Amino acid sequence: MGLPAPPAYSATPAPRVDLKVLVVSDGGPATDAITAELDGEGTPYTEVDLTKSGRPVIDQAFLADTVNGVPRAKFQAVVLPNDNPFPAGSAEMAALAAYEKTYAIPQVDAYTYARPQVGLQPAATSGYSGPVDGLKAQVTAAGRGTGPFGYLNGSVPFEDNSPAVSESYAFLSQPAAGADFTSYVEAPLPGRTGNGTLVGEYRHDGRRELVVTFAYNRHQEQFKLLARGIVDWMTQNVRLGASRNYFAVHVDDVFAGDDRWDATLNCTPGDVDCPPGQGVEDSIRMTPADVADAAAWEKARGFTLDLAYNGGGSVEYRENHGGADQLADALTAARNDFRWVNHTYDHAYLGCEQNVTVVPWKCAANPDGSTKYVSQTEISREISANDQWAKGVGLPVSSDELITGEHSGMRLLPQQPQDNPYLAPALTANNIGWLGADMSRDPEQRPVGGALTVARYPINIFYNAGHVAEQVDEYNWIYTSRTQGGSGLCDDLPNTTCLPGPLDAATGYAGHIVPLETRVALGHVLGNDPRPHFIHQSNLAEDRIGYPVLDGVLDQYRTLYAPSSPLINPRMKDIGAELRDRDAWSAAVKAGQVTAYRIGDSVTVQAPAGVAVTATMPSGTRQVLGAGSTAFGQAYAGSVSGWVSPQSGQTAVALTLAPSPAGALAPQSRSASSAERATAPTAARTPVPAGVTRPVPYSTERR
Repeated sequence: MGLPAPPAYSATPAPRVDLKVLVVSDGGPATDAITAELDGEGTPYTEVDLTKSGRPVIDQAFLADTVNGVPRAKFQAVVLPNDNPFPAGSAEMAALAAYEKTYAIPQVDAYTYARPQVGLQPAATSGYSGPVDGLKAQVTAAGRGTGPFGYLNGSVPFEDNSPAVSESYAFLSQPAAGADFTSYVEAPLPGRTGNGTLVGEYRHDGRRELVVTFAYNRHQEQFKLLARGIVDWMTQNVRLGASRNYFAVHVDDVFAGDDRWDATLNCTPGDVDCPPGQGVEDSIRMTPADVADAAAWEKARGFTLDLAYNGGGSVEYRENHGGADQLADALTAARNDFRWVNHTYDHAYLGCEQNVTVVPWKCAANPDGSTKYVSQTEISREISANDQWAKGVGLPVSSDELITGEHSGMRLLPQQPQDNPYLAPALTANNIGWLGADMSRDPEQRPVGGALTVARYPINIFYNAGHVAEQVDEYNWIYTSRTQGGSGLCDDLPNTTCLPGPLDAATGYAGHIVPLETRVALGHVLGNDPRPHFIHQSNLAEDRIGYPVLDGVLDQYRTLYAPSSPLINPRMKDIGAELRDRDAWSAAVKAGQVTAYRIGDSVTVQAPAGVAVTATMPSGTRQVLGAGSTAFGQAYAGSVSGWVSPQSGQTAVALTLAPSPAGALAPQSRSASSAERATAPTAARTPVPAGVTRPVPYSTERR
C-alpha cells in the first residue's frame, strides 16, 4: 500500500499540516465507530458534535491560521457523518470545502447513501438498498494494490448473528456517468448483474472523499476489518498512533490438575461451588501425549502458547506416585517449545481466607470483625517457591511475570471489594513487574505494588471440563433459564443472555459454543487489543476441547488478512509494556500535551518528557538523529509503525518521509467541476445491535 504523492496545495509556501483529525459528529454509530478507532490507535482528533448547543462554529479561523509566517492547516483529515450534514447553503460546509481544496485535506463520509452528489448512481434505479446481513463483500484490485485496504486478503464478510434482527443496511450502486470514482470495496448486486460499491473514493472540485454506503457500529466485524484502511486513507499513512492485531493464549494450571464437573450434582466436587462432602473428586490432568500434541500444534500453527505453571502440582503428584511424574518429564523436555509464566506454587487462594462451609463462600473474619487476609509471608512463599522450582528443572522463566491462582489477592466482588493489603508488598519484595488480571473483573491497567496489571480475556471453555459432554452440560446449567431446567444464573447475571433451550449434547459444542467463542475472541484480535486470552491445561487434555476455538481464530484470521499483516503473538511482559505506553500516550494526548505536524516530507512530534511517541508512517521513513538518521518503526500492513522517543539533545521526534512511489494515488483537480453539491439529508439509519450479547464466563476459572 503506497503513500499518496505529495499534495498539490493551493497555499504557498508549503503549509504546516497538524497531525490531528476533525470529526464532525451527529451522535450516530458511524462517527462513533471512527472515533473509537482513532482512540484505539492513539490518533488525536477534535470532535464537533452537531447535536450540542454551544459547539464551535466551523469557519476559516477554526480550520486554519498562520504560525511563524507559515500557513497552518489545523486538521489533516475531516470526518463527516455523511457527505453534507449541514442545512442548504451552509457557510460551514462551504468553509470545509474551501479548506479541503486549499490544503488537499481528505474527507470521509462516514455513512451516506448512493446518489450523484457522491459520484454514484441512485441505488433505487440501478443498484440495491436494504439489509446486507451475511453479505460477502470483496476488496477490489484498486483497494488492494496501492489502495488503502491492501492489508486484507480480499474478503469482507458482513455479520449475520441473529436471523431475527437486521444488523446492517447498505446502499449498493455503481459510479455515476463521468464521475471520477474508484471503488475499493464492493459486493454483488442482489437481483442484478455486476457489483455495487460499499466504499470508494470520489474526486471532484479539487477534493477527495471516501464514500461509505453501509451502516455499521464499532463492534461489527466488517467495520473492524475496514477501520484501519479508513484511517490510512484519511491520513495518507502519516499519523500519530498505530494499529496491529494481537493474539496471545495463556494455559493455566500446568503441572496441576483441575477438578471435574459433576453432571448429576451440577457442581464441581473438591471446589467451592459444591457443598462440603458432596461428590467424589476427579482430577483432569494432561498426559505426555497431550504435551506432544501441544508442541506439534504450535509448530503447525506457527504459534506459541504461554504455560502458567504450578510446580507444587508436580511435587504433590510425585509424592503420590512413587516419585514419578511422566507429565513433568515431558513438559521439561519440551521446555523450549513454550513460554512459561509463574502461576504460584500450589495455586493457593491469596486474597482473604475463604470460609467454604457455605455456598457461595465468604471471607473469614478476625475476632474484631475485620476481614482475615492471607499473609504476606504466604503470598511471597507461593511466588518464590514456584520460581525456584521452575529454575531447578530448567524452565526458561521470566521471573517478573506472575498470575496468581484465580487472580486471587486482587479485589473480587462481592466477597472482597479491595486488594489483599499484603499482596502489593509481596509483589514488590519478589520483583514482580507484571501481574495477570481478569478482564471481566479488572479491565484497566493499574499498579499493585511494583507491578502493573495485565488484564486477560477468559475464553468461555470451562476449567473443569476435559470432555465435550462436560462442557456442554455445564454450559446448559449456567446459561439455561430456570423454566428450561437450568440454574437460572443467566436470569440473574447482568449482560447475560439465556439460551432459548439446552444445547444438544452431540452438536452443541461444535455448533454453538465454538463459533460463539471464536467470534468473541476474533473481535478482540481485530480491535488492536493486545491483552491475552486464557484457558486451562484441562482444555488441552482428554478431548482437547480448547483447540477448536484457537484454530477457529487462527484460521479465520489467515483467511481475512494478507501476509503483510501477521498476527502478533507477544508474551505477557511485552503486552504489559504496550498497555503502559498506550496509557501514558493517551493521557498526554487528552491533556493537549502532544504537538505534531508535517511540512512537506518532514514530520515533527513533541510530547512530554518520558512519554514515548507512537506513529504510523510510510515505508522508508527515517528518524533524524543529529547529523544522521536511522530507519523508523517496524513493517506492518504496508507501512511502518512503532514507539520512538527523542534522541539525546533533541526536544522532539523528527522524521523524514521517503519519496512517494511512482503511480501512488494523489489528490487531483478535475478540469471540469462537478455540479454544485446539493444538500444531503442525513443518511437513512437502520438500528444496529451493539455487538453480540455474550454470556458472562461464570465458571471458566479454577476455584
